[in-house]
Amino acid sequence: MVVEILSAVAVAGGAWVAASLRVVKQYERGLVFRFGRVRPAIREPGLAMLVPFADRLQKVNMQIVTMPIPAQDGITRDNVTVRVDAVVYFKVIDPVLAAVNVQDYRSAVGQVAQTSLRSIIGKSDLDDLLSNRERLNEGLELMIDSPALDWGIHIDRVEIKDVALPESMKRSMSRQAEAERERRARVISADGELQASYKLSQAAATMADTPAALQLRLLETVVQVSAEKNSTLVLPFPVELLRFLDANTPKKAAPEASESNGQVAPAPREPDDAAQGS
Repeated sequence: MVVEILSAVAVAGGAWVAASLRVVKQYERGLVFRFGRVRPAIREPGLAMLVPFADRLQKVNMQIVTMPIPAQDGITRDNVTVRVDAVVYFKVIDPVLAAVNVQDYRSAVGQVAQTSLRSIIGKSDLDDLLSNRERLNEGLELMIDSPALDWGIHIDRVEIKDVALPESMKRSMSRQAEAERERRARVISADGELQASYKLSQAAATMADTPAALQLRLLETVVQVSAEKNSTLVLPFPVELLRFLDANTPKKAAPEASESNGQVAPAPREPDDAAQGS
């Protein structure tokens, strides 16, 4: 009889211990609700002792949660229809607020993130969405973090993943980029021509002061052309040589015009040797 009583007491004690012990993992924190009222002491990782039938333990995950934001359709400030999706990284910093102040903090953060993303799309231009995402990410993080602080949630990071554009807008942007590249190519080519003209003018001034330099340049050009193994060699004739020949060629005297009729008088003939002898 005594043995049976001791056995019953041992079984009851074991059941009481099993009902009062809970295990809290390293990345969790435990909240104890005693008769529906939360206890101020937060149970740390390890074994947690509870009062059977009076306490209820709720575990809160303290890890960083990665939540993708579904793609949202919106119209930018410059009236362009886009589709933007993002991702939010957040974690619980106050387990009591996260468990008491909001029913489902994951769903609440997701809804706030979607509405904030729509709002940031309407306030931004298309160029900002495509090239200035850092500033938009910071603004989106502030918009989500403001209400989340009252829930014991800290928004660690917000990133815009992708911006989907209509096909017509993609074609327009492609044409714009092509025109911009062509404009830059023309400007670079014109700049090169301008710089080359300065150098050529300096070279021409040097050759004008030293005529032998022009002849050396001519010979170098002949060597370069002959290296191509062409059957025909075109040799340019220096203009300076033509000027030299023109300057040193004696000019014939122009015939005098007759004052009476404006006709040219014939030149006087020299007497022949026979006439002189006679």
